[in-house]
Amino acid sequence: MTEFSLPEWPYAYGGPSGSGDIKTEPEDFVVEEILSFQPEGCGEHVFLNIEKIGENTEFVARQLARYAGVRQRDVSYAGLKDRHGRTRQWFSVWLPGKDDPDWSGIETERLKILQTVRHARKLKRGVLAGNRFTLLIRNWTGDQALAEKQLQQIKVQGFPNYFGPQRFGHHGQNIQRALTMFAGAKVKREQRSIYLSAARSYLFNMILAQRVEQANWHRALNGDVFKLAGNNSCFTDDSNDNSLSVRVEQGDIHPTGILWGRGGTIAKAAAGAIENAVIAANASIADGLIAFELEADRRALRALPQDMAWQWLDNQLKLSFNLPAGSYATALLREIIGGAPGASD
Repeated sequence: MTEFSLPEWPYAYGGPSGSGDIKTEPEDFVVEEILSFQPEGCGEHVFLNIEKIGENTEFVARQLARYAGVRQRDVSYAGLKDRHGRTRQWFSVWLPGKDDPDWSGIETERLKILQTVRHARKLKRGVLAGNRFTLLIRNWTGDQALAEKQLQQIKVQGFPNYFGPQRFGHHGQNIQRALTMFAGAKVKREQRSIYLSAARSYLFNMILAQRVEQANWHRALNGDVFKLAGNNSCFTDDSNDNSLSVRVEQGDIHPTGILWGRGGTIAKAAAGAIENAVIAANASIADGLIAFELEADRRALRALPQDMAWQWLDNQLKLSFNLPAGSYATALLREIIGGAPGASD
């Protein structure tokens, strides 16, 4: 089988204006989860807000299960977080009819319990409103005036909502392993999920790349499927109503791309032609996803940061912003400092 390599996804704003170092220290990459609801204060599930440094999400979940004396499936979290950096993340532990253990006993220099609160239901995947990022780019060099222009454009227009390089593994190895799995190789269940997700994300990025090349990733295109900002509701509109373009410009709705699966695309006309062409050109991946019975879904082509601010500190650039759940800070950063799309974060 031919070795797989990831392409260089096109940039929306002309390419990086400079270069710099991220994640030199844990404090350079701070992420805080924002829940989409307020825990009730009572119930069978203990919600824990945990600050971790240098630990991945699944490792912390295993530690919680072991410490609380419960099955690993009784520990839940809303999303995966990179182990590189300082992250504040929510977990839930199912303790029906039981008192809380002394959670301080699980704390280390790399893991702190910030808050505990009870809730009636477990924490489910994807229930985040978003994530708050505070990032420091060290040793920045480049064209500061151009960087300022790009940052202003990103603040107003957003950035291409690419899946980040961590989704694909080192040098895109998760795509290669997905292709091997589609060819009949046996893999563990947890690995299967990772490879399927990577394969579907790759097809989405390829579709988005075409829209970026055509400079319509942040504009309404004939036949588009739109997603309402702040939720997962999607709709189509064949009326060519100019108000849709205005709503896209205002950030009320976003054009979407398909997350490939059974049912295919509902995009039509020009938008549908782009999606169908990418799927046809990557039939081995698309057919493999269908064989594993994934259902089609949609993802916004654009991410709009909220409360975005930045500050220049000598040769450092400090950034802060909120992103909707599922969007990658690395996709924003690559617009100004680049980054190898196949590298692992």
